Amino acid sequence: MVTKSENGGARVGVLTGGGDCPGLNAVIRAIVRRGIFHYKDEMMGFLEGWRGVAEDDTVPLDLKIFERNDPKAKSA
Repeated sequence: MVTKSENGGARVGVLTGGGDCPGLNAVIRAIVRRGIFHYKDEMMGFLEGWRGVAEDDTVPLDLKIFERNDPKAKSA
């Protein structure tokens, strides 16, 4: 999901298929890093899978979440 953000970049939502997948956190971290540093995007994670998309249940994704293993980083 992509919409326009306040800072001129896009507002990008990240949704995964759920389940355990080796390396998935590294992939999400890379997406967030690229979006923030290269494109100036605002990155969001959807909670509870497609329900989060339908109900706009999001959490902002920044690099601090990955540094401190924040439980809010568990987007679907």
